[in-house]
Amino acid sequence: MGTDLGAQQAGGVRPVAFMFPGLGDHYVGMGRDLYRDFPVFRDAVDACATLLRGELELDIRSVLFPDPDPDSASGSVSASAGGGESVDLRSMLGRDEGVCGGNGGLLDGTRLAQPALFVAEYALARLWESWGARPAVMIGYSLGEYVAATLAGVLSLPDALRLVAARAALIDELPAGAMLAVMLSEQELTELLGEGLSLSAVNGPEFCVVAGPVAAVEGLQELLDGRGVVCRRVRSTHAFHSAMMEPVAGPLTELARTLTLNAPRIPYISNVTGEPITDEQATDPGYWARHLLSPVRFATGLQHLADTALLVEAGPGQTLSSMATVVRGRQAGTIVASMRHPLQRTSDSAVALKALGRLWLAGADFDWTQFPAGELDLVADGAAGQLGVGADGAVGESGVIADAAAGPVRDADEGVAGGGAASEDAGALRAIEQELAGVWARILDNEQLPHDVSFFEIGGNSLLATRLCLRVKRAFGVELSLRQVYEWSTIARMAAAVHRLKTGGELQTQGSSHTGTSLARFTLDNGLTVWHQNEAETQHFYEDIFEHRTYAKHGITLAPGATVVDVGANIGLFTLFAHYEAPDVRVFAFEPAPPMFELLSRNVAEHGVNATVVNIGVSDSDTQATFTFYPRSSGMSSFHPDDAEERHNLSTIIANQHRAHADAEVADLVADEGLLDVRFEAIEFTARLRPLSAVIREQGIERIDLIKIDVQKSERQVIDGIDEQDWPKIQQMVLEVHDADGEVDRLLQLLRGHGFEVLAEQDEMYVGTDIHNIYAVRGTR
Repeated sequence: MGTDLGAQQAGGVRPVAFMFPGLGDHYVGMGRDLYRDFPVFRDAVDACATLLRGELELDIRSVLFPDPDPDSASGSVSASAGGGESVDLRSMLGRDEGVCGGNGGLLDGTRLAQPALFVAEYALARLWESWGARPAVMIGYSLGEYVAATLAGVLSLPDALRLVAARAALIDELPAGAMLAVMLSEQELTELLGEGLSLSAVNGPEFCVVAGPVAAVEGLQELLDGRGVVCRRVRSTHAFHSAMMEPVAGPLTELARTLTLNAPRIPYISNVTGEPITDEQATDPGYWARHLLSPVRFATGLQHLADTALLVEAGPGQTLSSMATVVRGRQAGTIVASMRHPLQRTSDSAVALKALGRLWLAGADFDWTQFPAGELDLVADGAAGQLGVGADGAVGESGVIADAAAGPVRDADEGVAGGGAASEDAGALRAIEQELAGVWARILDNEQLPHDVSFFEIGGNSLLATRLCLRVKRAFGVELSLRQVYEWSTIARMAAAVHRLKTGGELQTQGSSHTGTSLARFTLDNGLTVWHQNEAETQHFYEDIFEHRTYAKHGITLAPGATVVDVGANIGLFTLFAHYEAPDVRVFAFEPAPPMFELLSRNVAEHGVNATVVNIGVSDSDTQATFTFYPRSSGMSSFHPDDAEERHNLSTIIANQHRAHADAEVADLVADEGLLDVRFEAIEFTARLRPLSAVIREQGIERIDLIKIDVQKSERQVIDGIDEQDWPKIQQMVLEVHDADGEVDRLLQLLRGHGFEVLAEQDEMYVGTDIHNIYAVRGTR
């Protein structure tokens, strides 16, 4: 390793290093949610927009946040904010065209793309600083070095924006060029470079980028393809960091002479040398011209960051995180991306907060008391893991696909849903997973591969992903597209995808898990996709129902053709469990909360469940009552709200979950009273209540093989609503009981009187609460 920049500080606090990506990882709407949710980010963007107006003759916010797509994850600044002209950045960047398609829109792309990316990264860095993450060292990739220089005080913000805008405009006037990412070492690749071609970047031991005229790059690509060398065209309008940039050098230097250049207050790495920048280099007006003409020595630069430093990618995508993982090796440490990928439907705010949590647990120092009250809402959601996944196939200036922040917080083994038929495939799935792990190990040169971590978090990149597609086809006889590699990016998930394809199934594009919307989608760990309300809660329900099989133990079974009653169905995960547990199951599901009933209905329809769903609460009389619904903690919603009890129960459950995974500090944070205020923001509905026996008569139900009751302190009313003549119809029962004043013992005695063998237990996740489960099986079935 080189100079030990960012060594561990006194008191065990680990230093943070900022990494700023270059062009190619950007997208329309980058930072939109951060602009909405965080005043620090918004103020920084607004300041840049004011300074750039004269340079660009438009409002940069209309480029970053044009009118939102109806399917986008959040709202946006109006396209006419500040009177600026609306600009289609996606078209201008060629996202809807082929590489180097050659129309006016593509040639105009870099003029606005570079300032837009600078603004987003600068604002994100300021947001991190406001949270207490002040960088001990920085490294930028190409344009990203301008952001590092600005934060280090080498350039003032007005001068930096002026220089970036001028650089972009000068490049925009140059002839079109091309770039090619190649899986060869610098020495091997240099020997193959013909006339007009330049080494543009060295990103890893066997990962470089070439730039030059389009025809010359195409010729090299043909040569490499013929030799079986993995290579991929970089989506770029120009040949950055090549001899084709020479006409810009003089004007860029002359402009730099008019600016005030200072020695850096914070150390950062020079792309030109791969070494820490010196005061002489930082204050030399000719430096930025050399920077544009020289290859980006990013791999060398990474070696100057201390092993103890926590790396934060302060910009869109995950490209630099992937490269840093490769260069730093198997002991890479904590490396986090902090802005979502364009196809990742989670909000930027959730991605940033996940990154914040990971850094905190890894030893970074944050002052939680400095968070404004409005931001604590987002911390609560972020701490609970409100994330989804996404992917794209566009390669950025660095030569790596603009990778998605990898997957949900945890990915477990992905089989087919439920038990029953799933057990038949378990062996085949495990065999695929084991063979797939070997394929990954050979590609990544790493035998110690966790099965629940993304390919792109442990050294994978777009070129290696291309190689992985070929190896999967060779090993399993199925084809994964590059997009699917990004979506099914862990060994466990990819094994499930391969298994599904081998058995004639299809892969669905993953949907949203955006918090707070009633129309969000989420892919469960077993591969089922569901409509849901809240990812952390959905994950908890999934583990309880599918993994722990809470409703299928202690003698509880489901036979083919069984009739099941689901009282308190929520979004319908138990209904889906019953559907997949045995063939031809008939389900009657009851849910009083309209938002949950909508999701339940969608899930039942999408999975083809033979079910009758009813938007009522089940009780002991035919009446109406007020139902208190908690959107962020729907499982705690109740006809009998008790704020103190519900807060205690939820905070205890969360603490038990996190302590089971040795995350005690996170448990304490999530259980904080201020965050619980967010979790228990309530909406009230007037709901219809009906006795269960009334529904049994209306539906003509002659036998109930299993009834599940989870109704938050209304379980006794549900039981009392069963008429005497209907009890013999019920064969099995599982009910959650709140043990107030001996309620568990009373219900056990009542069920024994109706001929059931009964058992009560408290799950380890509920220790410290009054929540128990009762299992009842009729003595003679």
